Amino acid sequence: MGAAVLSGLVLALTLALPALALDNGLALTPPMGWLAWERFRCNVDCQADPRNCISETLFFEMADRLAEDGWRELGYKYINIDDCWAAKQRDAVGRLVPDPQRFPRGIKALADYVHARGLKLGIYGDLGTFTCGGYPGTTLDLVEQDAQTFAEWGVDMLKLDGCYSSGEEQAEGYPEMARALNATGRPIMYSCSWPAYQGGLPPKVNYTVLAEVCNLWRNYDDIQDSWDSVLSILDWFSENQDVLQPAAGPGHWNDPDMLIIGNFGLSYEQSRSQMALWTVMAAPLLVSVDLRTISPSAKEILQNRLMIKINQDPLGIQGRRIVKEKSLIEVFLRPLSQAASALVFFSRRTDMPFRYTTSLAKLHFPKDAAYEVQDVYSGKIISILKTEDSFSVIINPSGVVMWYVSPMVLPAQPWHVVRQQAPGKGFHPVLL
Repeated sequence: MGAAVLSGLVLALTLALPALALDNGLALTPPMGWLAWERFRCNVDCQADPRNCISETLFFEMADRLAEDGWRELGYKYINIDDCWAAKQRDAVGRLVPDPQRFPRGIKALADYVHARGLKLGIYGDLGTFTCGGYPGTTLDLVEQDAQTFAEWGVDMLKLDGCYSSGEEQAEGYPEMARALNATGRPIMYSCSWPAYQGGLPPKVNYTVLAEVCNLWRNYDDIQDSWDSVLSILDWFSENQDVLQPAAGPGHWNDPDMLIIGNFGLSYEQSRSQMALWTVMAAPLLVSVDLRTISPSAKEILQNRLMIKINQDPLGIQGRRIVKEKSLIEVFLRPLSQAASALVFFSRRTDMPFRYTTSLAKLHFPKDAAYEVQDVYSGKIISILKTEDSFSVIINPSGVVMWYVSPMVLPAQPWHVVRQQAPGKGFHPVLL
């Protein structure tokens, strides 16, 4: 069979699948929780490092922290295992099994423990011969069996990576796993790494198909514990926002990867920036930090109630970068329910705090309107700001000022971004 014919067949098959694929009613807002990978990686040396190795103890302890330290009530409900949990071989009947030394009670017991604390358990798999860390993968012939295993264990979310698989196997396997998870009868949120392995952009990535197959998806590189990594992700998402922004919405989200706030690589200002920028991008809030030792300042950023309200806005519209100044100031806008908006003023400067002056009119808000503005981090309120009023914000180097902007009187029609439009430079929010 010729390559063109084969690729056309794969595409036709993929396009025919979504109706049978994802319809699980999950992730109507971006998922929130804790994910092991960025902070704890593939540390499996429990003799030398029992406190930080990938073991049931780590997940029991993180579940306790989510339940007892105020995270769960704010919406941080998923506790997610990443790579390196499994034994190096499947069992005698070919089923995945956890490493018996590091998970002696098994995944079902861990799920029961997590559920008893009002939380949900996520697990990791890989659509290939091996996981990225070299553990048993889920080849196409094992998709149905592994989905059933995860359901029997009481798993609530699956992150399916794509190491050691071809583009053709991914085009078949990712939709197949969506159907297999649905067929178990257990609601399991589905996180796909599929687009990240195909460059993240059309024509290789069909976001219409993806949104019908997966609840969330990794588009781009893994985050590392550095500001450079955060900026590289932000740059890619901003430069490609015309493609990415319309793809997101209730039940299907772009995932720029984990929050690294509270680790080692970000300053205080940079930590506030990552939280604000991920929120305006309607990103999943999956924290990868040691919750047992997190600093009060990092915890305060991650537990900001107004920030979480904005992230979890039921409209589910992803924000956009709407201004990029020569002064290295950028402005991001996310339309919210009840005609409100979130604005993030972000500084890429490295010299000193910068006074940025603009108006809501310059940011294309409707004429002759008046707004109440709340600073998301300080909580301070400006009671009346008219569209034409000039205002200034002082933004620290690599920092943000973030506003929640709500109209004093609701307009006759809500205005927000036309979702399928690719606005480019002449972007104007419009009445719908």
